[in-house]
Amino acid sequence: MADYKELVLTASGVNPLKCMRCGKCSGTCPSYDAMEYHPHQFVYMVEKGDIEKLMESKSIYTCLSCFACVERCPRDVEPAKLVEAVRLAVIRQQGKNHLKSEQIPDMVDEELPQQAIVSAFRKYSK
Repeated sequence: MADYKELVLTASGVNPLKCMRCGKCSGTCPSYDAMEYHPHQFVYMVEKGDIEKLMESKSIYTCLSCFACVERCPRDVEPAKLVEAVRLAVIRQQGKNHLKSEQIPDMVDEELPQQAIVSAFRKYSK
């Protein structure tokens, strides 16, 4: 079994022990209602080493990577960076990316915000 906790902590550069569990990150999250694990829960689960549960969760792909949680955190915990690091761990585990640039033209429609395209590359191209 790989040491996913160490991988996530190293890749993110985040210290989850700084979290005081105030919930401000989750309160500002635009994807809150769609997420299985909310930003404050995500930080706590990383702290406890429950990385495999997070890797299997749809929440890592529901996060918009908008970094609203990072801006709102009074302790500079940066939950979004932990989400990004867990995504990276999944990609490394699978040995592949989920999205390739040549797939994008088929996915784009007039209603799709440009931020979604940028977020998709952040999520899937590392």
